[in-house]
Amino acid sequence: MKSSITRMQSKKIRVMLADDHAVVRHGFSMILAAEWDMEVIAEVSNGREALEVGEKLKPDVCVMDVTMPELNGIEATRRLAAVSPKTRVLALSMHKDSVYVREILRAGAKGYLLKDSSPKDFLKAVRTVAVGRGFLSPEVSETVLDDYRKHVTNPIDLLTSREREVLQLIAESKTNKEIASALNLSVYTVEAHRGRIMEKLNLHSIGELVRFAVRNGLID
Repeated sequence: MKSSITRMQSKKIRVMLADDHAVVRHGFSMILAAEWDMEVIAEVSNGREALEVGEKLKPDVCVMDVTMPELNGIEATRRLAAVSPKTRVLALSMHKDSVYVREILRAGAKGYLLKDSSPKDFLKAVRTVAVGRGFLSPEVSETVLDDYRKHVTNPIDLLTSREREVLQLIAESKTNKEIASALNLSVYTVEAHRGRIMEKLNLHSIGELVRFAVRNGLID
C-alpha cells in the first residue's frame, strides 16, 4: 500500500506546450523542467500539431496559445477535447479582451493565463488545471465577470420595477382589482402589465408565473 501511494505522489504532470514562438516555448519549458512534479512531453507550434501530438501522447495539460497560425488555440481546444478528452487546456495569451477569454473558455479550456504572468503564477495555473479546477489570471477575472453580466441575463432583468411589483402580487394570488387598489392603478393598467410580463417571460399561465416568482425569490 505504501509503495502504491509513493508511486501516485511521484507521478508527474505531463505537459504539452503549444505556441508559435519558439522563445516562449523554451522559456516555459525551462520553468517546468525545474519542477519535480512536471515534465514537458512535447512542444508544438500551431493548433494542428497540437491536435496530432495531443491525440498520440494524451498529455495531462496542454498550455495552449490562443492565437496561432493555421489553426488557432480556440478551435484547437475545441477539437482536442474530442481526440484527448482527459487533456486539460490552460490557455495562454497576451490578450485581456473578454472575447478571447470567453471563447476559449466556451471551447473547453480550464484556465486562462496572461503571458506576462510570473513563473509562480504559471506553475500554480498548471497544477490547478491538472487536477480539473479552473484558473484565471487575476487581471482577467474582472473582465470575465463583466462579460458574464453582459451575456448571461436572468429573464427577471427584462422586467421593469413596476412589472416585478405586479408579478409579486399576482404570485401572491391577488386579483387584478386588488392589485389595482394596492398600487393606485386602473384595472386596465394592471391587465396590461400582466400581459407584458407573461410575454417577456414567455410564460402562459398563472401557475407558471407563480413558479417563476418562487425561483427568483419574489415570494417564499
